[in-house]
Amino acid sequence: MAKVGVILSGCGVFDGSEVQEASATLISLAQHGIEYQCMAPDREFDVIDHRTQEPTGEKRNVLTESARIARGEILDLRDVKGGDYDAFFLPGGFGAAKNLCTFAIKGSDCEVDPQVERVLREASDAGKPIGFICIAPALGAKVFGDKGVRVTIGHDAGTAEAIGKTGATHVEADAEQIVIDEDHNIASTPAYMEAKSPAQVYAGINALVENIASRLK
Repeated sequence: MAKVGVILSGCGVFDGSEVQEASATLISLAQHGIEYQCMAPDREFDVIDHRTQEPTGEKRNVLTESARIARGEILDLRDVKGGDYDAFFLPGGFGAAKNLCTFAIKGSDCEVDPQVERVLREASDAGKPIGFICIAPALGAKVFGDKGVRVTIGHDAGTAEAIGKTGATHVEADAEQIVIDEDHNIASTPAYMEAKSPAQVYAGINALVENIASRLK
C-alpha cells in the first residue's frame, strides 16, 4: 500500500491549516486506499482569534496544533525523510503562507521553513509527486521556482504576480480544477482560494488525489 505524507501548518484557516481542506485531503486519500502520515514543523506561531480575525497576543506550537487534525498521530518534520514516502500533500490555510514559509509577509522574497524545504527537495529529488492546495502552491513556487514549475492558486492576480517573481509559472484555474506539471511531478488546486463551498473544495482536492494516486501505481 502506498504511504504519503501530509504536511500541516497548525489548525485553523487564519493561522494554521484550513481544516476543511486538510480533512478533505485525508478523506480522499482514505477513499483511494492510500495510507497517510501527518507531519508538521516544531515551531511557534502567532495566534489569531477566528471570530474577530485579530491577533490574540498568544503563541502556540505548529506541531501541537496540527496534532488536533491528525488525532494525535503526527510526526515532527525533523524526523521525516522525503524519500521515505510515496508522495506529499500540503493543504492550505494562512499557516501554509505564515508558518511553513513567510509568503504572506514577504511575497516572492519569502523564506521557507528549513525542514519543510528539505523534505520537499528530498521528495522531488527522489521523483516523488507533490500536491499543493490553496495558497500552498506559493510555497511550492518558492522552493521549485528555479526549475520553472507550473502551479495554480486560482485567479488572484496579486498572488499570481508574486508567484511569477519566484521563477515559477502561474496557471489560472477554477476551484474544482487542477494544474499538472508533468515535468516536475507536481499538481495543484485552488481550493478555498476560489471555492465557495466545502463541496467545491472536496471536488478539487479529490481530483488532485486521483491524479497523484495514478502516479503511484
